[in-house]
Amino acid sequence: MRILFLMSSVPDTTSKINFTDNDTKFDESGIQYVINPHDEFGLTKAMQIKEKTGAELVVLNVGTAKTEPVIRKVLAIGADKAVRIDAAPLDSYFTAVQIAHYINNHDKFDLIIAGKESLDYNGGMVHGLVAGMTGKKFINAVMGLELKDNNMVEVAREIDGGKEFIETSLPLIIGGQKGLVKEEELRIPNMRGIMMARKKPLEVLPAVEAAVKTKIDKFEKPAPKGAIKLVDKDNLDELIDLLHNEAKVI
Repeated sequence: MRILFLMSSVPDTTSKINFTDNDTKFDESGIQYVINPHDEFGLTKAMQIKEKTGAELVVLNVGTAKTEPVIRKVLAIGADKAVRIDAAPLDSYFTAVQIAHYINNHDKFDLIIAGKESLDYNGGMVHGLVAGMTGKKFINAVMGLELKDNNMVEVAREIDGGKEFIETSLPLIIGGQKGLVKEEELRIPNMRGIMMARKKPLEVLPAVEAAVKTKIDKFEKPAPKGAIKLVDKDNLDELIDLLHNEAKVI
């Protein structure tokens, strides 16, 4: 069995975000990059399958050289090898073309795992586009996956008001999220893994020509929160008036 893990590198969620050039470009100054949090659940599930079945686990990233420290962390957690397509992920379509080209021109992968979306731009489109470009089945918002006999899998996905259970065959692309594994099962590199990761192959491939379908016109931060108004616990009339006329929530 062969598993391809699609990794995206995103700013640490504790980073202070700023923009430059009249709010048209993201300011990377002082930003630390980490594995996309949704991807972490997929990576841990991939590692569990690898340990159970002896599968080969390959990590694929579309990014510049600055993503390599994050890729090395994935190798330290247990991936067998990594591939970096040397290009900035300019938009979802451009990124999907790079991934699909790699998949279509390399040995078959039985299971392709990504996060349901990246936590920087929240596009949630890349894996679906890849499925269309490669002709593979795709299930998003996956919060459970179990291997069955005869190349079958059972997938649980989040839907409005509950879960949907789907049985299908491999090969398959999934977009994973919280619930795919338990939070306490998430993997972090240990010293042995870090040392071994230095010897694991990280192949760098040139990007293929692809159009960029979208353009960022401007970034805008959320409006700052207003000052807090304190209301005396005995003054319910004032509280109701503020909620109705100012906050407009009742």
